[in-house]
Amino acid sequence: MVFKRQPGPLGVGGPTVDTVLDAGAVRPGGTLSGRVELAGGTAGHDVEQVVLELVARVETAPGEPGAGESGAGESGDGEPGDGAGVVAFGRYPVGGAFRLAAGERREVPFSVRLPWETPVTELRGRPLGLTLGVRAEPAAGGDGDRSDPAPLRVAPLPAQEAVLEAFEQLGFGLRSAGLEHGRIGGTGQRLPFRQEIGLTPSARYAHQLDEIELTFLAVPDALEVVLETDKRGGPSSGGGHDALSRFTVPHTGPAGPQDWDDLVDGWIRESVEHRESYDCHAVFGHESPAPSPPSTPSVSSTEL
Repeated sequence: MVFKRQPGPLGVGGPTVDTVLDAGAVRPGGTLSGRVELAGGTAGHDVEQVVLELVARVETAPGEPGAGESGAGESGDGEPGDGAGVVAFGRYPVGGAFRLAAGERREVPFSVRLPWETPVTELRGRPLGLTLGVRAEPAAGGDGDRSDPAPLRVAPLPAQEAVLEAFEQLGFGLRSAGLEHGRIGGTGQRLPFRQEIGLTPSARYAHQLDEIELTFLAVPDALEVVLETDKRGGPSSGGGHDALSRFTVPHTGPAGPQDWDDLVDGWIRESVEHRESYDCHAVFGHESPAPSPPSTPSVSSTEL
């Protein structure tokens, strides 16, 4: 899935704008740098401000609030009925007012910090199929056209990568990765959407689980890991409701446990036991009241 092309020139004979990112992937909370390139049209224009905008293609269920709409009040760019829209999740003024003469070329460099909850688009350099972009919006003469979004590559934090590698070592497989509209209740989630990574269970848990959906919610000094267990059908399946479990590890400084495989396997066992013990009565989910604080696994002071 890709972004649709935005209008190019800012009005007939107006300037054109392009967003160019520096090479390489950026991590959540890291610095994104690049430049906005403007080329004057047939007449001079007064550019009031250059604003950089982070955007994402987000999926929504039919009839769900926000379906086909942006979280920033922008009409969605998805095809009719496809349950997708472009959501803006960050805006940064990167250039002040200036006069762009006819035919003049000008560059506006920028360096901005990504939100800590920015979704991960690749793992070990392999794309996960998500669509993130960066576009520039120069307010020129009252016009508000934007550049085409430049594709944004986001690599995982070391702790995120360690968790995903542990799932792989434990026999779980990557089924899907997507962006879903809405927040997870009881967490400190800030963005209006969340990344969900679907994992197929290992042989050990195949009789108990159909899928685990993994969501990372990072803050400057910690990583909250949300596991949503999709239980196989049966009398205690809860009518399809999923159970959430939350765990927290640091991701900066001396942060890593000595054995990520054991830590993650403990998370899985706890999630399964929680589900089987409380069935649907202790389930908390998206936009629900906050549950009691989650347990925080102890971690050693080994570097990641």
